[in-house]
Amino acid sequence: MMNYAGLILGLAAFFSIGVFHPIVIKAEYYFGKECWWVFALAGAVCNVVALFMNNVIASAVVGVFGFSAFWSILSFINKKKECRKDGFRVIPTD
Repeated sequence: MMNYAGLILGLAAFFSIGVFHPIVIKAEYYFGKECWWVFALAGAVCNVVALFMNNVIASAVVGVFGFSAFWSILSFINKKKECRKDGFRVIPTD
């Protein structure tokens, strides 16, 4: 019998990275880096929920999603260093 747990977790990590990347860009553009706490709260809630789930794979998927939210906070910090706002355009700085 084949074990699909690794593939499911890999897909969950790939999906969560793909989901959070545009969310971070839009949130930073519209709200600035001051909304980092929303990602911290989402990550904390997901990881606490993952602790109490009975299904191991579902718990791991929720945990991956929670830590992707935490990783997004670092993206806010790095994106602020890389870009500056000029009116409605985000201009990369070199």
